[in-house]
Amino acid sequence: METRLINIFAKEDAYSMETRSLLRRKLQQSGFVVPNDFSPQAELIVSIGGDGSFLKTLHKYNFPSIPFLGINTGHLGFFQELHPNDLDAFIFWYKQKRYEIQDLKTVKAMITDENQTHELMGLNEILIRGEYSRLVHLNISIGSSFIERFSGDGILVSTPAGSTAYNYSLGGSIVDPRLSILQITPIAPMNTTAYRSFTSSVVLPQDLFVRIHPEKQEANELMIVADGIEHKYGNISEITLNFSDVIVKLMRFENYDFWNKVKTKFL
Repeated sequence: METRLINIFAKEDAYSMETRSLLRRKLQQSGFVVPNDFSPQAELIVSIGGDGSFLKTLHKYNFPSIPFLGINTGHLGFFQELHPNDLDAFIFWYKQKRYEIQDLKTVKAMITDENQTHELMGLNEILIRGEYSRLVHLNISIGSSFIERFSGDGILVSTPAGSTAYNYSLGGSIVDPRLSILQITPIAPMNTTAYRSFTSSVVLPQDLFVRIHPEKQEANELMIVADGIEHKYGNISEITLNFSDVIVKLMRFENYDFWNKVKTKFL
C-alpha cells in the first residue's frame, strides 16, 4: 500500500501549534503519514498561521513544487484557504479530490556586485531600498529602453499574487492572479531638476524585464527584500528583475473566488 505523506508546518504560537496537533491526529486516523521534518516526497504541504508563516515556509524549503494548503490562524490570511474549524471538511474534500491547484508566478532578481551574481526570488514582491532608510538613486530601464533616473525611498516590483500586499498599501493596483504582469511601484519618489520619477505604478507584460543600475553613493549598500526577507549587498553594478520559471502551487476548494476574497479582506 502506497504511503501518502503530508508535511505540516505551523507558526509557533499556542493556537497554531494546537491546530497542527489536531490536524496531524486527524490525518493519521485517515491513513496519511505526517513526517516530523520536511519530506520532499510529500504530496502536500499544510502551512498553519498567516501569510507571513506561509511565505517563510516557502522560502525555507526553497520554493518546492509540492502544492501548499494554508490554514489561517493569523490576521489577513490572503493565501490561507481554510480556518481551523474546517479540518474535517478539508480531509473529506481532499480525499474526494474536490479541489483545484492555483498556479502563482514568482519574480526573480539577479543582483551583480563586484564579485559575483546573486539570485533572489519572491512570490509577493522584491523591494529595493537603501540601508538605514537612506535615499536611493536608481537608473531604471524597461527592456532595452532607459526610463527614468529615480530618487526616493525605493521601488517595489510585485507579482499579481503580491499586488494585495505591500504594493496595495503603497497605492498600487490590485491585479487578478490569472494575469501575467509585473507591477513597479515607487516608494516616496522625488521629482527635482536632477531626478524625474514616476509617481504611480508601471505595469509590464511577462516578456519584459526591469534593469536597474544604482548610482554610486557614499553609502553604497542596498537592501534587497524578497517577501519580507532582507538581504544586504554592496557595490552593486546591476539588478535585473523579471518573472521566474518557478511556479507556486496553491490548493483552492470549490467555493474559492479571488474577487470575493478581495472584498471580504479589504472592504
